[in-house]
Amino acid sequence: MLPKEQLLLIIYVIFVCFVLGGFIIAFFVTYQRRKNKLLREKIEAEQYYEKEISNTKIEIQEQTLKNIGWELHDNIGQLLSVAKMQLNMASVAKEIPLETIKDIKDVVADSLQEVRALSKSLNSDVIGNAGLEKSVAYELDRFSRLNVIQTNFSTKGEPFLIGQKNSLVIFRILQEFFSNVIKHSGADHLMVSFHYSENELFIEAKDDGVGFDLQNIERNSGLYNMESRAALINSRFTLNSFPNKGTSISLHFPKQPSQSNE
Repeated sequence: MLPKEQLLLIIYVIFVCFVLGGFIIAFFVTYQRRKNKLLREKIEAEQYYEKEISNTKIEIQEQTLKNIGWELHDNIGQLLSVAKMQLNMASVAKEIPLETIKDIKDVVADSLQEVRALSKSLNSDVIGNAGLEKSVAYELDRFSRLNVIQTNFSTKGEPFLIGQKNSLVIFRILQEFFSNVIKHSGADHLMVSFHYSENELFIEAKDDGVGFDLQNIERNSGLYNMESRAALINSRFTLNSFPNKGTSISLHFPKQPSQSNE
């Protein structure tokens, strides 16, 4: 029979082994649960990101269709109405002056130019084909051509490639701001600037409109939706506005280690 001390030692070792075994099993189970949780969160985040990208594309397409209808009615429609009126006047005249013919040709030429410009908007993949800068420049040029608001677009620094999905989100943020400026600000000027640095793209957009009190804006408004979209692409977003002093937004988009065009 084993001495009492040896028996106690064996019991103690067995107990320690059980405790260590239980600890290792508990640690492994906890680790696996944590790992699975992080994996689920990663998958959910990726799904949310893809869903937001899809929603962004749809919103851009919807805004594009609104812009097309706007241009057809307010711009091309007016040009064609002028051409029709001039043709009606010419049809009842005994002799058509060369100046009238030239005016009609100019109106028709302007209409064709506007139709060509408008056709670019029909391409839903505007970001993919033109890139972020050109898409923003075209959007601002549209406002100038329609005499809606005077615009200015400037760039500084050495541009770097921005992935198409991130470009879509940035473009939609700016598009949302432009829409609010035109609908509510009463501004005469809209200024947008891109400043590329070594580590980020800094974007600023501002108007000289009536402004508003930030405290009176609902959190679910389009202006605050821009903030959530900026967070989606790991960007810092700032909105500033004061009554009678205009509104501005700024976006700090960090340069990615490897920009993808997917």
